[in-house]
Amino acid sequence: MTDVMLLWDAPLLFEKLFVEYGIKCQRVSAESISTPFLPPCKCLVLPTGFANLAYTSTQKGVANNKDKIEKFVKKGGTLIIFGPMVPEYTFDWLPFKLKYIQEQGFGAVQRIEGQDAICVIDKHVSEVEYDGYFVDTDAKVVFIDEKNRPLMVSKDMGKGKIIACSIHEFPSKEFLQCIIQISSSCKI
Repeated sequence: MTDVMLLWDAPLLFEKLFVEYGIKCQRVSAESISTPFLPPCKCLVLPTGFANLAYTSTQKGVANNKDKIEKFVKKGGTLIIFGPMVPEYTFDWLPFKLKYIQEQGFGAVQRIEGQDAICVIDKHVSEVEYDGYFVDTDAKVVFIDEKNRPLMVSKDMGKGKIIACSIHEFPSKEFLQCIIQISSSCKI
C-alpha cells in the first residue's frame, strides 16, 4: 500500500522528504488518475508549482479528473495542495470556492485557535516563507500572515479533507504523519 501519491510528471526533490520521514510515497502523473492500475493511497499531494506550465503539465490532468479526486476525498482520503505558482489561480476543479494570489513573502504567521491540529509547520515555527495567499473561500482558515491573509485552509468533504497551503517550505514530519493517521486508504 502507498501512503502518499505525489501528482507530478517528473522526479522532484520533494520525494526524498517522504523517504526521510519513512512514509511510503509514489509519484504518478495526474493523467493516470483515471486508470484502474493505481494502488490505494491515503493522501494525494499537489506540489508547489502544479499549475505553472514552466514546471509541469500536472494541472490539466487534475482538472480532467476532478470528479475522481472529489470521490477519493469523500471516501476518506486527504488532498494536500501547495501553491500553484502562477499570478492568480481559481481552483474551479475543487468542490468549494478557493482562489490563490501569488505574492512571495516571509514573515510571522498566526495560527487560528482550534485549527492548529493540522498545521503544516511545526508548532514552534513562527515565521515562514510563502509564495502567495488565498482569497474568496468558504474553507476553514488554519493560519494567516501578518496582514490577516489565509496561508493555509482546510475543508472537510465526506470522510476526508482537502488542505490548501501556500507555505513555500517542506511540511513537517508531524503534519504528514498526522495526515496518514487520519486518512483512509482509498482507490482513486
